[in-house]
Parts: sequence; C-alpha cells; structure tokens
Amino acid sequence: MRRLMVALSMALIIGAVGASAVMAKETVSVSGSTTVLPLAEAGAEAFNGAQSDYQVLVTGGGTGVGIKNIAEGTSNIAMASREVTSDEKSKFGDKFRENMVAYDGIVIAVSKQIYDAGITSLTKEQVKKIYSGEITNWKELGGPDKEMLVVAREQGSGTRDTFMEEIMGSKTAETPGANTVTSSNAEVRTALIGSEVAIGYLGFSYVQDGSVGAIALDGVKPTVETIKDGSYELSRKLYFYTFGDASPGAEAFIKFMTGPEGQKIAEENGFIPL
Repeated sequence: MRRLMVALSMALIIGAVGASAVMAKETVSVSGSTTVLPLAEAGAEAFNGAQSDYQVLVTGGGTGVGIKNIAEGTSNIAMASREVTSDEKSKFGDKFRENMVAYDGIVIAVSKQIYDAGITSLTKEQVKKIYSGEITNWKELGGPDKEMLVVAREQGSGTRDTFMEEIMGSKTAETPGANTVTSSNAEVRTALIGSEVAIGYLGFSYVQDGSVGAIALDGVKPTVETIKDGSYELSRKLYFYTFGDASPGAEAFIKFMTGPEGQKIAEENGFIPL
C-alpha cells in the first residue's frame, strides 16, 4: 500500500512539473523611457490578457537605461523617446532595430496658479532664458512677483535630450536656472502640482488631466494636430527598440502595439497614434 501511495505521489509530482512546463510563458522584459512607460504598461496589460504564450513585464529607468539594457541583454525591448545616438552605436554596436509606436510632444508646463495668473504662452527664447538663469521671477514675464521653481530632467532622459537640443541649442548645454532635477515625467508633474510657482517640461500624455498648465510655445499650442503635423516644434516620435533580431515574444508585442488595438490604446492614453 505504501509503495502504491509513493508511486501515486511521484506521478502527481511529475504531472504537475509537466503541466507547469507546458504552461510556462516566455517573459518579455521592457524597460526605458518614462514617457513611453504609460503606453507600454497599458499595452502590456491588454496583451497579457489576450494570449497565454508570453508575459510582458514593464519598468522605467529612462531612455538611456533601456538602450543599455537591450544591448547588454537584460531587456528584450527598450522604450525610447528619441533615436539611438551615434555614441550608443559606437559603444554597443549598430545592431539596434527601430520600431515607431506613437507620436508625442514635449510640453512646457507651469503650475496652475501661474497659468491662471495669465502665463499661458511663452517663446522659445523666454524658456531658454528661464533655464539659463536669466529670468528668475514670474513678474519679468507679466506674472506675479514670485521666484520661479525651475524643474529639469536628469542625464540620460530622452525628454531632456530633445528639450536641450531644441530649446537650449545643444544636448550638452548648461541649465544653471534649473533648481530641481527629476528622474521621470511623473516626478515633473508632481513638482508642478506641488508648487505654486513651478515650470517644467514633460510628455504630452502627462498633461491631459488638466492638473498643470500646458503652455503654448511661440504661439502654437501642443495638440494632437500640431504635434502630428510638426507645427508644434517640440514634437517627436516614440520607439520600441530591440538589439538584433527580436525574440518571438518581443516581436509579438511590437506587432500588437503597432497594430489597430495597440494604436487604440495609445490614443486612449493620451498618445498620438501612427
């Protein structure tokens, strides 16, 4: 009897292990841009629920981190809010594969109190002077007599790189006017909400709830139309990168995100579909 019970137990264990192997899913690791993060997270939730072969896991870290991760093999997909740079290609090799997933804009935004006080439009030159430290008080722009809290992004951020190139004239320019540096778009928004005198820059999807004041730049408001047609100067493309050929799971997720369902998710989450 005891031998029979042992045999049955072994059969159950073997069966359980076999079933677990059959049910095992390929994990697809996605990391990188905090701009793309909400889109990837929403897409992963839908994708994971729609099939049983792959499990997509998403983390942030910034564009530079995502690109480094795929090159070193710790992630399958890098979320990026800019193109891979020549320096990154020199460092890791030119095996990056680019997949555009949506359009986006970098929005110059201010605290609601500043927006409601009449600061609803700025020129690129004014923004440059704020971040270079030449303008430090809102009264210099027709606003209240209050010192500015100037919020910037950290090194390695794709959002920062685009802002620096388009507004400051170079990715390596100095921004002595910035007195707070954050590691994500969400942190920029938190700083803007938590202060009555702040200005910062962040992805278009992060201003859709109306919690901060989105500024017109050189008279052009950031909208779906102006970002897609390029009339809003801080418009950009968002990417999923792989390093070399994509794994089957990564390829399936990319196809999902660039297809009709993924593009609908992009639109529903404040991004601009292809």
